[in-house]
Amino acid sequence: MLIEMYQVDSFASHAFEGNPAGVCISEFPLEENLMLSIAAEMAVSETAFINLSDKWLRWFTPEAEVTLCGHGTLAVAHILRNKGLLSQGQSISFETLSGELTATILHDCIELDFPRYDLNDNSQIDKSLLTALGLKSRQVVSSCYFEDRLIIEVDNEESLFELSPNFNALIKVKGRGIAVTTKSSASDVDFVSRYFAPWVGINEDPVTGSAQCALAEYWKGKLNKESFNVYQASRRGGYLGLRLNGDRVKIQGTAYTTISGTLNLSKLKRVEKS
Repeated sequence: MLIEMYQVDSFASHAFEGNPAGVCISEFPLEENLMLSIAAEMAVSETAFINLSDKWLRWFTPEAEVTLCGHGTLAVAHILRNKGLLSQGQSISFETLSGELTATILHDCIELDFPRYDLNDNSQIDKSLLTALGLKSRQVVSSCYFEDRLIIEVDNEESLFELSPNFNALIKVKGRGIAVTTKSSASDVDFVSRYFAPWVGINEDPVTGSAQCALAEYWKGKLNKESFNVYQASRRGGYLGLRLNGDRVKIQGTAYTTISGTLNLSKLKRVEKS
């Protein structure tokens, strides 16, 4: 069996920026254990699997399936445009574990339509989690949860940029993902963030579209606005445009294909037994 495979740098305009995503395109559904094995083989934060027969889209880290992935969805729409299956002004809807998601090809970017997260402000941060992150209590401005993931606002960009978590300690604390954020000092960026998720095999995610759906809601009240230019300050880094729209969030970004080829699965015995 031969399957189209790509690696795409999402939320990037050049190679080796943004967040790399695997893209696997098939004309039929793949078994879940096979998708997980492919994601482990790709060894990037997420690999997206699109079944063209019914537009069902799923995302896997090297260790687990996730219910929402912004950079993986952007990567799929980017490849479909490059293959001539989408053109400027056209939209495509995907069926996913988070409901229907839409990607629209604009003149200079791709716009994703994602669900907006509700925030739970009644959050108390485990002291061992702060220690594992490398934060002191005095650096924390506020915190809240979105579903089972945590947002922590810190006092300034220096606190954010200098974070060097102890991931061996962090993974021992109950969690799923942590977005650390602060207001930007740059005139053309509203807020910056970093995202850590060692619990699903991603120590630091380079650029995280799904977390921005919660961060946009968080910063709405603090900045008194509903449209944002944001930067995720990982080593690779990436820029996104966000716009709140009712119970949805519009996410805009660009992408760059770094690898294209064919996945050879002519011998599947070992994979299917994993």
